[in-house]
Amino acid sequence: MTHTPTDTKTKPLHIIGAGLAGSEAAWQAANLGVPVILHEMRPDRKTDAHHTDYCAELVCSNSFRSDDAESNAVGLLHEEMRRCNSIIMREGAKAAVPAGSALAVDRNVFSEGVTKALQDHPLITVERGEIKGLPPAEWGHTIIATGPLTSDNLASAIKELTGEDELAFFDAIAPIIYKESINFDVAWFQSRYDKEGPNGTGKDYINCPMTEQQYNDFINALLESDKTEFKDWEKDTPYFEGCMPIEVMASRGPETLRFGPMKPVGLTNPHADERPYAVVQLRQDNTLGTLYNIVGFQTKMKYGAQTDIFRMIPGLENAEFARLGGIHRNTFINSPKLLDQTLRLKARPDIRFAGQITGCEGYVESASVGIMAARFAVAEMRGEEIAPPPAETAMGSLLSHITGGANADTFQPMNINFGLFPPLEERIKGRRGERKAARKKALTRRALDVIDNWAKPAKDEAA
Repeated sequence: MTHTPTDTKTKPLHIIGAGLAGSEAAWQAANLGVPVILHEMRPDRKTDAHHTDYCAELVCSNSFRSDDAESNAVGLLHEEMRRCNSIIMREGAKAAVPAGSALAVDRNVFSEGVTKALQDHPLITVERGEIKGLPPAEWGHTIIATGPLTSDNLASAIKELTGEDELAFFDAIAPIIYKESINFDVAWFQSRYDKEGPNGTGKDYINCPMTEQQYNDFINALLESDKTEFKDWEKDTPYFEGCMPIEVMASRGPETLRFGPMKPVGLTNPHADERPYAVVQLRQDNTLGTLYNIVGFQTKMKYGAQTDIFRMIPGLENAEFARLGGIHRNTFINSPKLLDQTLRLKARPDIRFAGQITGCEGYVESASVGIMAARFAVAEMRGEEIAPPPAETAMGSLLSHITGGANADTFQPMNINFGLFPPLEERIKGRRGERKAARKKALTRRALDVIDNWAKPAKDEAA
């Protein structure tokens, strides 16, 4: 294995946080020949959500969502990252488990792979221990990628420097069930519409059907369940819409879940003639196929309530849980107000931010911002022109949103979506559904036509 030569006089790039964004940033910078010191507080300082000391540990889900690069914004982001020699996408492919058209991974295989790659890289040094305040000026260029669980000490220092009130929301995680405890006299394997993904067969989800009465009883139980109580300082903190606890969704109306994660469309129950009124889906969570997580079932219910209520689901009457759901606080900064267009903190331009702390939402979105932050930092360290990815790309669109495209007064975390992309110049013709599908394909084609020149610097020999 060869690596890009590095100038021995080059100061290291410091990166705080070895989550997905920090790990990706370290990989990108090192493969461009810049030495990296990657700071990670675990295991010296634990968090409420992490369970291991691995870099890039997955917490909320094991899914990177759609891998369709032709007509899905997330899938397009996957492909752009692959062209940038992304360590997250490389190790994600190695750890992939069946998930229809989505990319889901074995959590431990994935994180172990990322950790090993970083530890083996000759230009990356991983230092364990909490950074309790802002990085000292003598460090020079630094990327803060501490994610949604930024330590109180560092968060307070950032708040003091920026003068901004801390912005936060709650993130919930879904329970994981042992496959062997699922009743397959009731449940069955099928992907919605039998759709096969790159790692799937069309039978990648376990489906648990409900009748109307069972569904209504389930909703009532959710609404009446014992929930985790918030501390006084947490009570006014909003949820992120993309990771809403199931009981909060249920409180929005009795049909909300049936048109959300429990929608029955595209599924055929082989055990009964009638169509299910609602369906609970479980997705494979590890390579062995022994663990499955309940899709969309993030929760803040107390543990006892979770076991009782989730066993009301047909097929899960005797479910055994490898992990119960939970809730944790998530922190992000007001990026449109605090950061410039190259992710530098306006109050201290030697500091860049990357990942979920910038207000992007999602694993791959966080890692993609890590790619951009690292490339911007390396260019600046070398006195080169900083070139952002083209605005027509998924990465460029996401960057534009978090560094000024969003309204700073109402800024909330955002997943990548086609609504962030510049509009097409040409007019799409045809029926409404046809126009929508054609528009998505046109946007992805346009993005992939222009990403390669920007991505090229990362395609060096270090991979």
